Amino acid sequence: MPLQDHMQLISTDDHLIEHPKLWTDRLPAKFLEAGPNIIEKELRPGRPPAQVWRYEDRIYPYIGLNAVAGKKPQEYGAEPVRYDDMLPGCYDPKARIADMDVDGVHAALCFPSFPRFAGTVFLEGEDKELAHACVQAWNDYLLDEWCPTAPDRYIPMVILPLWDTDLCIAEIHRTAEKGSRAIAFVENPVPLGLPSFHTDHWDGVFSACEETGQVLSIHFGTSGKPPITAPEAPMAVMIALFGCNSMYATADLLFSPVFHNHPKLKFALSEGGIGWVPYMLERIDLTWEKHRYYQNINQTVRPSDLFREHIFGCFIEDQHGIDNRHAVGIDNITWECDYPHSDSNWPNSRKVVAEAMRNVPDDEVHKMVELNARKLFRFPRTDG
Repeated sequence: MPLQDHMQLISTDDHLIEHPKLWTDRLPAKFLEAGPNIIEKELRPGRPPAQVWRYEDRIYPYIGLNAVAGKKPQEYGAEPVRYDDMLPGCYDPKARIADMDVDGVHAALCFPSFPRFAGTVFLEGEDKELAHACVQAWNDYLLDEWCPTAPDRYIPMVILPLWDTDLCIAEIHRTAEKGSRAIAFVENPVPLGLPSFHTDHWDGVFSACEETGQVLSIHFGTSGKPPITAPEAPMAVMIALFGCNSMYATADLLFSPVFHNHPKLKFALSEGGIGWVPYMLERIDLTWEKHRYYQNINQTVRPSDLFREHIFGCFIEDQHGIDNRHAVGIDNITWECDYPHSDSNWPNSRKVVAEAMRNVPDDEVHKMVELNARKLFRFPRTDG
């Protein structure tokens, strides 16, 4: 069997559900009323009240955000809406380790839930001092409580106050000193009302990431623009098209000045799959070859070469991508579990990966499931 016992599965895309007191335990007293807190609210007439987040009098329902691990597919949905209707591993770091053990997963990188996958909910904050405090509270929770529960099992990742690049830079250095290895960033800032990757707006942020060795992890949907085709289209359309957002981000970055100005910067794409990569790189290279001379793009470095150096993908189930792994780039592939969401194979992740890798040489399997992630996130093994 190609997935050998010494190979440790590392997930580069898992999710944590924030516990109810994360912010009330950490925010200054003056922010406790307006800051994020859990209240009981009736979402549907005749149904029991749900637990929802309230932030500055705005209501954010569905605390579980598809946290359906342990349920049957017939029970999947956008819910649960109460903590007691989800596995404790969703919000408790010790229980999460137990769930990872059951699943055969050694380590995980965990994205936020209530703040959205890149902390963009705080862009909506009317009080930016409060919003900044909320960002720092989430980061302190992750770095001081969640990850220290099992330092060799959790890869520390933080969020940024995206509305202010000076604050971003300060937070990058503050959290790097506390052990952060990655930053949850946006796949496209423009739909969020922020300057694009084609401007110099983010240069200071990217330089700070280079200086501190932080990987920018960009999860599908962090632009706030999911690939839905029509208001009437079922969510299945969006789910099937998740990878499109990663394709957009890849093309955008490769034709931008980002990697030319920041040669040490790394981006990790989450929940986009990898099967599309060979075609997309072929198309981008052909576009570059034919159209670079009359556009404001670099004319000397082939985009696919930039991809190999700077961008990493991940997969849950992607047999086409695995079978074409060398066209993707064997050193640019990582694996993800996506616990506790409905795309996850928990508690059978290791079994599913082993079956998918049955025809792959051991050394290549080891790179894709563990070694690439360890190198990218500077996360060494501690078991000798």
